[in-house]
Amino acid sequence: MHPVARDHARSYHLHKLATALDTEGFHATVKTSYPPALHVFIPGASMLAESIDCVPGTDDDGRLHWYYRWSWGELLHDASDPSAAAAKIAEVLSAR
Repeated sequence: MHPVARDHARSYHLHKLATALDTEGFHATVKTSYPPALHVFIPGASMLAESIDCVPGTDDDGRLHWYYRWSWGELLHDASDPSAAAAKIAEVLSAR
């Protein structure tokens, strides 16, 4: 995959997650520097923040697939379901 197309796909998935996080009451900003990342924080509690990125991988059949990933490198969720990923992020950030 061409690097520009890869960055476009990352940004696309991160924007979808930002929209889903809006419904959870979080503020999220997609930073388009290389590599694109999503910065999430709770309004009024800026110390409770997280950076999420989106990485390509392959499924069991070898097809390209995108995944959201926590800042520490652990996969968060499949990028095809941003609402479920937003719920996981809300659960983690609310527990802090």
